[in-house]
Amino acid sequence: MGLVVSDVLSLSTDAVYRRIRQETLMTIEELRKLCIHFDISFDSLMEMKAGSAVFSYLNLKEGQFTVEKYLEGILNGLSRLKSAKDATIYLSVNNVHFFQALNFPQIIRFRLFFWAKTHLMLPEFKTKRFAHEKISNEAFYMGREILSAYNRIPTTEIVDEEMMHGFLKQVLYYLESNLFEDPSYALFLADRVVMLNDHYMAQAEVGKKFVFGNEQPSAGNELKVYLTGTINTDSTILYETSKASGVYLTHNIMNYLHTMDEEYVTDSKRILQRQIENSSPLSEVNAKQRIQYFRSMNQLVGKYKQRFEQIINNAHP
Repeated sequence: MGLVVSDVLSLSTDAVYRRIRQETLMTIEELRKLCIHFDISFDSLMEMKAGSAVFSYLNLKEGQFTVEKYLEGILNGLSRLKSAKDATIYLSVNNVHFFQALNFPQIIRFRLFFWAKTHLMLPEFKTKRFAHEKISNEAFYMGREILSAYNRIPTTEIVDEEMMHGFLKQVLYYLESNLFEDPSYALFLADRVVMLNDHYMAQAEVGKKFVFGNEQPSAGNELKVYLTGTINTDSTILYETSKASGVYLTHNIMNYLHTMDEEYVTDSKRILQRQIENSSPLSEVNAKQRIQYFRSMNQLVGKYKQRFEQIINNAHP
């Protein structure tokens, strides 16, 4: 620790240990450097009032949005978790299951394009229509690294009856608004949603996560899936290790907030556990309910595909 802090503060190790032993007080500038280097909120070091928590978020300024930049932030956070051998994750899924969707990069690419153009209304996307293009090699490999890290960490996940419904509505909106360069791509995306549902069901059946197209692992990659009888109003990702815990919340569709506030994390875990207690397990057990759930999800996709086909055929009689 002395060597690391010595390097950050440009001080001798002797000077650093005097500060660690509180023989010499740190200056505000030294605290600032340490907070920046170790990604610690200065506010969180101060006394906070009950009911208050400090969050960090992905700051995307106009002209700086890229798929690569977005994925890089997620990869950095997940890589730190993967390095902790005792990490676990609790996850409630609101609409798109981001990590599972990484098995099908086309879903992620459309979702991010929709966010940048239609929600954030970034100027560089103003005149663009969604085109069928491959995701960049950099983004593809970052997505694979995120997926690999997610697969290796045991997760307990809560899904609802609305999973992927919002995504399909976004595809329908783009089709009706003539925002696809090739309207038939809407059908392609719908097929990818079916593949996602089927792959997720296969993982739930064995209680293990694995990459689409691969064989299930013989050990590890634990997956527990629960179906809530209500609706997940947000996507909450709560992680725990022996050394740290924290919560990620999605906001503004695709951005995310992060906090390590102990009180907030404890409260969030209590709520997630209560939700799990009131949910039906779908992984490894309850085969009938699991099959019914994913069948209903694919039936929903089928209804949207019919609407997509009607719109495409009416545009090209």
